[in-house]
Amino acid sequence: MTRVKERYRSEVVPALMKRFEYANTMMVPKLSKIVINMGLSEAKEDIKVLDGAMKELSAITGQKPRIARAKKAIANFKLRAGQPIGCKVTLRGDRMYEFYDRFVTIAAPRIRDFRGLPTNSFDGRGNYTFGLDEQVVFPEIDYDDVDSIKGMDITIVTTAMTDEEAMELLKLLGMPFRR
Repeated sequence: MTRVKERYRSEVVPALMKRFEYANTMMVPKLSKIVINMGLSEAKEDIKVLDGAMKELSAITGQKPRIARAKKAIANFKLRAGQPIGCKVTLRGDRMYEFYDRFVTIAAPRIRDFRGLPTNSFDGRGNYTFGLDEQVVFPEIDYDDVDSIKGMDITIVTTAMTDEEAMELLKLLGMPFRR
């Protein structure tokens, strides 16, 4: 069992049951999945950019990413329907907990001028989304092998019904929010 999962069961569940007065442990919110998305507008001209991004994303997550394609053609952006424009990974189970642990303990402190993650990025249904400007904060990425700095969006999906419950869950799991 991963460190975060063990901490969730031993510390977070009792704390959340006490704070929100749940009737049983099945009502306590938990992490459902983590989605990491890299949108690459440069992939329209040079498809090799997408290969590098997929390699880096698979190194970060330990899982093969899938190619995200354009749903509609947009002439102003010179974009055709079905054209590859990014890659994404959905993590569940133990890989999700491992990624969360590595992000909170290793990658987040390595972000330049890091003062904490914003608290206003919840969507109203208990999911939290934030963006990273560069992929080199993860120790799996070798800075010398990176051809260009790419950003990514990370969405943490929880089973919480409200943003307050989700924020408390993530705080107890060690997410570094701004004060």
